[in-house]
Amino acid sequence: MTRAEYLFVIVWIINFIISVLYYLWGALFYVPARERQDKNEEEYLHDNRRTYLIRVIVMVLCPIVGPLFFLVSHLIYMTIFRQEVDLDDVIFSKERVKTNVKADEERERNLVPIEEALAVSDKKNLRMLMLNVIRGDLQDSLESISLALNSEDSETSHYAASVLRDELNDFRVTVQKIYTDMKEEEPDQTDSEEMLIDYMNRILCQKVFTEIEQAKFVMMMEEAAESLYQKNASRLLPQRYEAVCLRLLEQKQFDKVSIWCERLVQQYPEELASYTCRLKLYFMSNDKEHFFTVMDQLKKSDIIIDNETLELIRVFS
Repeated sequence: MTRAEYLFVIVWIINFIISVLYYLWGALFYVPARERQDKNEEEYLHDNRRTYLIRVIVMVLCPIVGPLFFLVSHLIYMTIFRQEVDLDDVIFSKERVKTNVKADEERERNLVPIEEALAVSDKKNLRMLMLNVIRGDLQDSLESISLALNSEDSETSHYAASVLRDELNDFRVTVQKIYTDMKEEEPDQTDSEEMLIDYMNRILCQKVFTEIEQAKFVMMMEEAAESLYQKNASRLLPQRYEAVCLRLLEQKQFDKVSIWCERLVQQYPEELASYTCRLKLYFMSNDKEHFFTVMDQLKKSDIIIDNETLELIRVFS
C-alpha cells in the first residue's frame, strides 16, 4: 500500500467516525430533546432522524467535503439567518396589506371556455365548470353564462339563471344610484358620468338584457356621455367615445352615432377610434361612399392599426 492510499484510508476512517458520531448525537440526543421541548412550547419544525441519516450518507460518500459543507452551512445559519429582526419601525396596517392567495392550479387546469363546455355531455364536469366560473369574476363572463340557460342539464341552467339574476339586479341598483348622483352633481363635477359610462359599457357590451331594457340602459349611458361632454369634453376619452358609439350602433341609432363620431373626430382626429367608429357606422348604414372615403384616409394616415381593422381593410381593399 502506497503512502497516498494509506493516507486516504486514514482520512476516510476518521471521516466515517465523525459521521457516525454526528448521527448518534443528532438521533439519540438532539432530536429527543427537541421533541420534549415542543410539548411545552409552541410547535416548531426541527430536523428529524431521517434528516440526520441522509446527511451522514452524504458525509460518508463525500469525505471532508460533506462534513465541511454542513459545518459551514450551520455556521452561516447561526451567524446570519438566526439573528432577530428589528421590527420596531415597521407598522402593519390592514388597509395597506395586499394578500396574495396561492393559485388554485387544479381549478385553473380544468377551466375551458363555457361555449365548449356546454357541448359536453358529462353533467358532473359541466356543473363543476359552472361552479368554478361562479367563484370567479362574473361581470366579464355574463354573456357566456347566459348561454348555459339553454343547457339540457336543469341544474346547470339553474346555476346560470341564479347568477344572471343576482348580477343583473346588482347592475340595475348600481346604475340607478350612480344616475341619481349624476343628477344631483354640481355643474363642475363629472365623477358620476365617468363612472356610469365605464361601468355600464362593461355589462351592456355583453348584451344580456332584453331588447327593451338594453335600449333603456343605452339611452342612460348616452345621456351620461352628453352630460360629460357639456361639462368637460376633455374627460371624454377615445375609449368612452367608442363605447357610446358602439352601444348606439347596436340600437341602430345612426343619427346619434353620427353626432358622436363628428365630436370624436374633432377632439381626437389622430386616434384609431375616430376612424373605426365611422367605418362601422357607414357599413351598418350601407353608406358605401363615405365608408371607402374614410378607409382611404385611414390607409394614408400614420395611425397604428389593430388586427381587427387590418382584416377589415384587407377584405374591402
